[in-house]
Amino acid sequence: MLELTGDPIFGFALCIGTYSLAAAIKRRFNYTILNPMLLSALMIIVILLAFKIPLKNFMAGGNFIAMFLTPATAALAVSMYHQLGAIKRNFIPILVGSVVGAASSIASIILLCRLFNLTPEVTASLIPKSITNAFATKLAVQLGGIVPITVAGVCVTGVSGSILAPYFVKWFRVNDPVATGLAIGASSHILGTSKAIEMGEVEGTISGIAVGLCGLATIIIGIFL
Repeated sequence: MLELTGDPIFGFALCIGTYSLAAAIKRRFNYTILNPMLLSALMIIVILLAFKIPLKNFMAGGNFIAMFLTPATAALAVSMYHQLGAIKRNFIPILVGSVVGAASSIASIILLCRLFNLTPEVTASLIPKSITNAFATKLAVQLGGIVPITVAGVCVTGVSGSILAPYFVKWFRVNDPVATGLAIGASSHILGTSKAIEMGEVEGTISGIAVGLCGLATIIIGIFL
């Protein structure tokens, strides 16, 4: 069993298989809580625990999936090109909103960590939780944080954002697609952006821009922490 699971194909196939099943479940029942990313992650955890498969065996193939994160993010440039007019008209609000979003995310983490008496290492690990993994892990190392905690925080933030975003938009009566996309991208990075794309092309485009700007703003602010 260990020899089989140690093959990189195992981790790769497990990711593809569980996500495909999770996506099918989402299409069948169409509940927001049934987020394919969340469901597939839970499936993988259960399988690894049930069959006592070492995490390093899974990651031998799972890392191949992670390689597609950067190209997938870059692919957002296509929708940005289509919405170039909206971007130009709202450039200043997008820029200011991204900086404010990054700053408020960092401030809230620092305040909550102090409130709950968490260690400086944990605080440093959670500061980049609202930006995409490509930025977050590097910033966590620079701040002296613990990378696995950062990755967990990024995943929880992204999944919860993609699940809750439509409800917050409805509850707070946000009717502007630019504001919607900016809020989602600033708070829940690329996973939230996947939900923003479902909500509309403008929402998805602005959310994708916010992911990059918030990541850059967070890194710049992190330099002075």
